[in-house]
Amino acid sequence: MRYLGIDPGLRITGYGCLELPASGLRIGQAPTIVEAGVFRLGKNGPEPGKSIASVSARLLELDADLRDLFDRVRPDVVAVEALFAHPKHPATAIVMAHARGVILLNVRRAGLPLVELRPREVKKSLTMWGAAGKDQMQRAVQARFGLAEAPSPPDVADAIAIALCAAERGELRA
Repeated sequence: MRYLGIDPGLRITGYGCLELPASGLRIGQAPTIVEAGVFRLGKNGPEPGKSIASVSARLLELDADLRDLFDRVRPDVVAVEALFAHPKHPATAIVMAHARGVILLNVRRAGLPLVELRPREVKKSLTMWGAAGKDQMQRAVQARFGLAEAPSPPDVADAIAIALCAAERGELRA
């Protein structure tokens, strides 16, 4: 079974696709990372090398990137970070909601099951602390999957963690 985790953003959207063995996960075992990376949105701005594309252009770019990703990795389940608002940065939730809308549309269009996870839940599932920072998440993903280096940028580690949390939740229900 393949779980695709997505960390939505309007400039950088992280993704990580994990595959579970047919026999299921054993305690302490990690799924296989099929593919992980980021979509850097706005790279097709009016001037080469400048990232100043409009919001609508970025959303169109994200839509195309997601369609390609879904065709390439063929996920069985998609997990996405739930919408949240930080009191000091309320506009971030609005911006993130644009990207989430495109992601949710693509999930529905593909007819895939959707799991929405709160950031604190994902952090707690991997680090045992719901307020873990970006660096802690990167190191935790590195350790869990036995990677030579921490996933970078942090959006990749977050997406892998989102997929892992969804996969573990699915395993617990099975």
